[in-house]
Amino acid sequence: MKKIVQLIYFTTISLALLAQENKPFTSSISGYVKNDVFYDTRETVSARDGHFLLWPSPIALDSSNTDMNNIAQLNMLAIQSRITFRFSGPDVLGAHTSGLIEGDFFGNASINSLRLRHAFVKLNWEHTELISGQYWNPLFVTSCFPGTISFNTGTPFNSFARNPQLRITHTLGNISFTGALLSQVDNVSRSINNTKSSTYLRQSVIPDAHLQFAYATKNDSTQRSFTCGGGIAYKQITPRNTSTVDSIIYTIDESVKGLTAVVFSKIQTSLLTIKISMRYGENIPDITAPGGFAVKNVSDTITGKSEYTPLTSLSYWGEIHTNGDYWEFGVFGGLFTNTGTKEKMNSATNPVYGLATNITRLYRVSPRVMYTINKFRVGLEYEYTGAVYGKNFNANYKAHSLSDVSNSRILFTTVYSF
Repeated sequence: MKKIVQLIYFTTISLALLAQENKPFTSSISGYVKNDVFYDTRETVSARDGHFLLWPSPIALDSSNTDMNNIAQLNMLAIQSRITFRFSGPDVLGAHTSGLIEGDFFGNASINSLRLRHAFVKLNWEHTELISGQYWNPLFVTSCFPGTISFNTGTPFNSFARNPQLRITHTLGNISFTGALLSQVDNVSRSINNTKSSTYLRQSVIPDAHLQFAYATKNDSTQRSFTCGGGIAYKQITPRNTSTVDSIIYTIDESVKGLTAVVFSKIQTSLLTIKISMRYGENIPDITAPGGFAVKNVSDTITGKSEYTPLTSLSYWGEIHTNGDYWEFGVFGGLFTNTGTKEKMNSATNPVYGLATNITRLYRVSPRVMYTINKFRVGLEYEYTGAVYGKNFNANYKAHSLSDVSNSRILFTTVYSF
């Protein structure tokens, strides 16, 4: 009994020492109303009635050899309009506490429906930050990402995904180190027959793991700053756990493993901002990019168990824009290349699964101009995106036949923030 009393006493004292000043709970609401008017010269692969543009659709010939996808479209949508609720409260274990819930009307299942963008709680110590909840995938670098008017934010050249996660960042001077473990909910992996689900990551029982570092300096007197860094991610999915051979069902153990790496840099002065980034990806449809995996070979002909190899890719993007008080002029450019399978398939006819696996190359150039006065902005952007589709792939998944298509999008937007 005495030992129990002593334990309670020391626990109480410890918690009292960790407790800080009882700060009040505060909250705020912000957001914006945004309306986009956009014209496309061609049918596109996109989300939400064309609002989230990815790339132009391939050539599809009818009986008279007319390209059915060569059709112009015009639309206007306000579904990107956003509401953000921020809050903070008393310190916990010596850390400042805060949180955020954010939604828009982009919808997950249907357009115009409210969806969850971000929802997390944050603990901040002097040199360490812990985030628990849904936030940007670390491959979307919040300190260096495209500032396009288009909602696609440079996708697919820039990674785009939000994930439930546990993320910790520790800062030592100008250098920060970040580690994160992720699951999937909206941006998910693809599997056999190109089905989409978070199940494939969940069944691997291994979270999507990230490590990242960044170096940042800032001089307020000269209004100059510099940021650079890099990171690596490891993801393993289980494409299936059963197979059927001659009407007999077998339980099997299969996996697809992939590494993804990113490097980035940003230079900002009082007049200009310059950003560049490069990404190497393996099996990355979950970050909204072409990719997937292929059957390398069937390792067990009785059960049908297979070995897989990820599709690999390289992407680059760069951006430069002015930093005026009212006017902003900028241009974004990106290049994506399918670099084939990581390992050679034992046959060129082996199945390949994923997102847009027949794309061999993508490229984009998008100049823009934005005018801001008080909390109102109006902008105009021209986005030219080209796609090279392939046919007749070899065992390294390199195409022998190519076809090139392109789309021009003219985007006009108005934004009012509150």
